[in-house]
Amino acid sequence: RLVQVSKNYRSVIRACMEDMHQAALSARDPALHSQYSTQVSILSAMELIWNLCEILFVEAAPAGPLMLRLLDWVRLHVCDVDNMAREVLSSENPSKHELFWNVVDVFVLQGRMDEARHLLSKEASANPTSMNMYKILDDLMKKMPVPSLGNTQTLTEMELKWQHWHEECQRYLQDGTFASNSHMESICKILLGDEGAILERKELMTTWYHFLVTQLLYSRPTVKPMELRLYAQMDLFLGGESSPEPLDTILMAAFEFEMHQVIKECSIALSNWWFVAHLTDLLDHCKLLQSHNLYFGSNMREFLLLEYASGLFSHHSLWQLGVDYFDHCPEYGRVYLELHIERIPLNTEQKALKVLRICEQRQMHEQVRSICKIMAMKALRNNRLGSALSWSIRAKDAAFATLISDRFLKDYCERGCFSDLDLIDNLGPSMLLSDRLTFLGKYREFHRLYGEKRFSEAAKLLLMLMTAHIAPCSFWMTLLTDALPLLEHKEVIFSAEQTYELMRCLEDLTAGKADKQNFQDDVETTKVEMLRLALARNLARVIIKEGTLEGS
Repeated sequence: RLVQVSKNYRSVIRACMEDMHQAALSARDPALHSQYSTQVSILSAMELIWNLCEILFVEAAPAGPLMLRLLDWVRLHVCDVDNMAREVLSSENPSKHELFWNVVDVFVLQGRMDEARHLLSKEASANPTSMNMYKILDDLMKKMPVPSLGNTQTLTEMELKWQHWHEECQRYLQDGTFASNSHMESICKILLGDEGAILERKELMTTWYHFLVTQLLYSRPTVKPMELRLYAQMDLFLGGESSPEPLDTILMAAFEFEMHQVIKECSIALSNWWFVAHLTDLLDHCKLLQSHNLYFGSNMREFLLLEYASGLFSHHSLWQLGVDYFDHCPEYGRVYLELHIERIPLNTEQKALKVLRICEQRQMHEQVRSICKIMAMKALRNNRLGSALSWSIRAKDAAFATLISDRFLKDYCERGCFSDLDLIDNLGPSMLLSDRLTFLGKYREFHRLYGEKRFSEAAKLLLMLMTAHIAPCSFWMTLLTDALPLLEHKEVIFSAEQTYELMRCLEDLTAGKADKQNFQDDVETTKVEMLRLALARNLARVIIKEGTLEGS
């Protein structure tokens, strides 16, 4: 299953590589073309490293199948020969083409015997004099033992067959069978694993690791994984002509089974953490990194995932993926997420809701409150009272809900109507968050009852708001003024007891105001006089009504 996961990763890298290649071909700007081409090179190197790690570490191919896997690896990444072969075969006389023997040699160097034999048959057809040599070489290539992927033969059987075949090749070479044709003689030397003959074809292999796989194919086809380090000779191939590239160092570390060195070198060479984070995660799942803990407490897998996820959080849209990565870091993931989520700029309400949902799913209560407060403040600054109230309720911030409720009431006093009626009408249990919010909700309910002509219920609620001290004292005069139409209604709505309560409230209000300042405002005085008159008239009407009822 892990090998399949690894192959999925590689297919994604190759798909990206193909997209970049197409983009490079269609780019008209030379700078852009160069940028895309560089990306293709980087992705190609990443896939090369990943593929080798898959063979050696994930699949852990044993001796025998290991050779087949390494041959596939080289063929996949050194594929120029296919274009050359097409060019040769499409020519009028393939065996006379200048690239003919180069193509044959590359096929042999890559262990692609069937293709090499097919090309050699063209040479035999064109030169009947070399027919005998061709048949012998063709027979040797056909009989070459190769390891099997199944359990059809043991390693010992394979080694014995290979030894007999090797001796046969040696015999033909020593007999001078191919002496008259230098090309075929060279191929026979390659089949014998002759280091000098293989190195003569250095420019056809282009890389030291191609040379390594070819040399192993023809000298140690049953090489064991841990023996690879003994044969990996980068310096022999490079010959001091050039210093190793970072890619060479990484591949050499893989052949030496130095997993941590591979990860370290990749971290230095590559421009971001994607590759090392995912490769390390895969190796960790293969139980290959269990013993390696870092000095500051986290293991290498988690450290690299944290670094990669932190990088994602700096991107305007990829930060959401970073959350998933933090979720898979059991030790420090939550701490990192809490720190990073607070730094996300909440540019829009939609983005804020996304962040909020992430925090709520993970019970990050402190961050939920913080986000809601920030959004409530933004809405309040933009005079969007409904949105501000909604966010403050979500934050369960009683003080802020009180402040916004006061703004609603102030707006009502100035304009004579409420904004955001839908929100206020549907506060439900949320109105209990603060006394002022409770009053706002109940006061709106009073208006609704009044509008529905349910005067008796409206009167009872209005009185309760004052006598239970839910309403702020500063709002009492507004409430008493709201009572005026009910007091003057043609039907008696307030009972005697309720009327006495209203009178007491009015006297408490006027007495309180008189203590603070001289109660000389003409408008206020007029309102008080009107209220006293209305209360007195209502009391007279109610006494007559109640007396009549008692008499009857």
